Amino acid sequence: MQLSLFYSLLNAAISSTNNQLSIVTLKTDKGNIIIELYPECAPKTVANFVKLVESGFYDGLSFHRYVKDFVIQGGDPDGTGTGGPGWTIPGEFKNATLREKMPAHEKGVIAMARKPSPDSAGSQFYICLNEDTSGYAHLNGSYTTFGRVVEGIDVVDQLREGDIMNEVTHNSEDIRN
Repeated sequence: MQLSLFYSLLNAAISSTNNQLSIVTLKTDKGNIIIELYPECAPKTVANFVKLVESGFYDGLSFHRYVKDFVIQGGDPDGTGTGGPGWTIPGEFKNATLREKMPAHEKGVIAMARKPSPDSAGSQFYICLNEDTSGYAHLNGSYTTFGRVVEGIDVVDQLREGDIMNEVTHNSEDIRN
């Protein structure tokens, strides 16, 4: 990875207000997936996701949707694609200032899944699988992207419908000098 790209990704992962690097680890039978969260892009989405992670909500849930060369999706307690945590959060992609900061859909980017209503996301998320970004053009600006896989993309590539998130953990690291 080019050093400038590395620093760009690192800076994107640092909350400008508290100098915290926010990391989530998804532990599966196929290996671990490390995700950096971007609170500066989607503060309410990241706060909701972290709340669910820290409560153990995702532990034991399955990935309920796999579309080859597109996405792997999980976070539904019912395992059907229709469930959620019992509440919804606003679609932060509607805020132009936040939307400009959000990463475009590409391989490794994580976003909130939702129903047709822009304010219907709750717990379901997806991870993009394809390096060809043209297949995601219709999603950019219509879904809240809030992080990126930084380690374990090979594990993501192996995931299929029915695979389990055994444990999901959150860690914030103070990166101030």
